[in-house]
Amino acid sequence: MKKCIVFPGQGSQYLGMGKYLYDNFSVSKHIFDEVDDALNTKLTKIIFGDNQNELNFTENTQPAIMAGSIATLEALKKDRGIVIDDFNYCAGHSLGEYSALVAAKSIKLSDAAKILKKRGQAMQNAVPLGQGAMAAILNIQVKDLENFINKNNFSTIEISNDNCPGQCVVSGKKQEINGLTILLKNELKKKAISLPVSAPFHCKMMKPAAEELQNFLRNFEINDPIIPIVSNVSVLPEKLNTEIKKLLIDCVYNRVRWREIIEFFYNNNIIECIECGPGKALTNMFRRFEFNIRCIKIDNIEDIKNYV
Repeated sequence: MKKCIVFPGQGSQYLGMGKYLYDNFSVSKHIFDEVDDALNTKLTKIIFGDNQNELNFTENTQPAIMAGSIATLEALKKDRGIVIDDFNYCAGHSLGEYSALVAAKSIKLSDAAKILKKRGQAMQNAVPLGQGAMAAILNIQVKDLENFINKNNFSTIEISNDNCPGQCVVSGKKQEINGLTILLKNELKKKAISLPVSAPFHCKMMKPAAEELQNFLRNFEINDPIIPIVSNVSVLPEKLNTEIKKLLIDCVYNRVRWREIIEFFYNNNIIECIECGPGKALTNMFRRFEFNIRCIKIDNIEDIKNYV
């Protein structure tokens, strides 16, 4: 049976994620402690605390989700005896790609934590606060949305996430995003939801962040993964560290092509997928496809015990 493992991205975080694993699995506790040490800060206090806004700061969110995802994976490996070689492919939604690379032994955990903190800072600082925005657009196909954006001459708006059939996200200047959402509701009767983010991710406005991250990444070693990583940018199974490093930079300002990644899994005979980490956003995306891939979320002790 061909299987894949995937890791969630920004928006999946919640207070207390991984706390039971931290308290009951030494392998999971070690992951959180190592991330704390790498960042020289108590990120666990934020994750297990009561201030959602602090957790939602991008520079905290990105390493926190990665830590929670890998802590979950280590508990699953310990309790159910799985190994990463059991899977044919791995992938991650945006920042989740770093979790996938840690899982596939391409990036060290401590390095991934440092890179993601820097990535979060660079993305936050690339556009002045209040100038950019993002919105989720529902029940529209990506080509139709692209045509509508071009027809109405929105110069800064790009489709930043093509998540699944009928679910896209757009990024751009706040004024244009607001104008687009009004037009979509009035002319096409499409639902548009403004997202609570402080910067327009995965569009060309993020190029300064990509340049900053590129310089930072020179300080870290990336190895060939032990199983292929299906890239958000290329939608190909990447195996070479040099190409992976380039694609990590490109991902900052390019579209997340998640719908196409799931189609890749289907076309390559994947039967089962595990979503490993906080929430169930990716599992819900899988369910919006007509074809059937069994997708199992692994987020807590019950999920781990029930996994067969």
